[in-house]
Amino acid sequence: MPSVSVVIPIYNEEANLPELLRRTAAALDRTGPPWEIVVVDDGSRDGSAAIVRAAHAADPRVKLVSLSRNFGHQPAVTAGVHHATGDAVVLIDGDLQDPPEVIPQLVAKWAEGFQVVLGRRRTRADGGGARGIGLRLFYPLLRRIGDLPEGAADAGIFGLMDRAVVDHFDRLPERNRYIPGLRAWLGFRQGVVEYDRDRRAAGQPKQTLYRLIRYALDGMLSFSVRPLRAATYFGFLVSGVSFLLAVYYFATFFLFRKQAGSGFTTLILCVLFLGGIQLITIGILGEYVGRIYEEVKQRPLYVVAATLGVGEGSGSGVQSSKNAKSGFETTTAPSSSPSLNPEPS
Repeated sequence: MPSVSVVIPIYNEEANLPELLRRTAAALDRTGPPWEIVVVDDGSRDGSAAIVRAAHAADPRVKLVSLSRNFGHQPAVTAGVHHATGDAVVLIDGDLQDPPEVIPQLVAKWAEGFQVVLGRRRTRADGGGARGIGLRLFYPLLRRIGDLPEGAADAGIFGLMDRAVVDHFDRLPERNRYIPGLRAWLGFRQGVVEYDRDRRAAGQPKQTLYRLIRYALDGMLSFSVRPLRAATYFGFLVSGVSFLLAVYYFATFFLFRKQAGSGFTTLILCVLFLGGIQLITIGILGEYVGRIYEEVKQRPLYVVAATLGVGEGSGSGVQSSKNAKSGFETTTAPSSSPSLNPEPS
């Protein structure tokens, strides 16, 4: 059984995969313990799956979990964690922005007794433009409005979790996932390894602006009810100001016999202002209600179309995923086969 599992979610990463697998395997060889690489193909339309199959034929420690379609980054990461069997599970993206050469440092920190090791970005080469500004603003805002325990600033999914943490992670049933937040919520003894984040090695970012905004909303709304409270407080503020204005106009009319100000423009502005406040409040409520709707449907978080090198009895990850009702497997390929010819699971 491997001691270290590396989970890599990919989506159309054929330009990065050969170098990514080579560098990751080299880094894991330097750590010493037995290892496996679990690549999760999140519905790629290019030759990514074929590259992983060839890598598995050359080294069976490289394994593949193919999802039936593109479910998104967080479900793909979760599928990899569910299928990982190592005593420690490392999460890393497939764009080579997080250097695999940092993995030995994560494992060394784990060997010191830390059950969660976070990769904290000391610098980031992709910090320019509107995208970089948004990323820099997101983490301080999340810490301010979220109810999460204190953790490393500017830490994405790159990091390591001990098997005890992974077993608890596998039991978390929610569908709208922000994995760094779930990892922080679980607690345990946490350590930090700092590194410099590189630019994407090749290709275009797969996270569109819409997905990044949704990801940020999942992070903020999944771990805080403060937006609801803010809407309530703002409602009280508007009501208080309106009451004071009513008292003022009442007093000026009866005590000083002055006509209260009136006019079409004033009336329209007041109506539009209050209408905007109501729409914003309804929108905040709608975000929470929509997430409740997604949770109560109890659909699987992902669907596995086929696996390579990962079988029914491969470890606790598969069983944990089924017990958590967050994933569904349809077919699997035995670990001895170099191709993805599905067999009933």
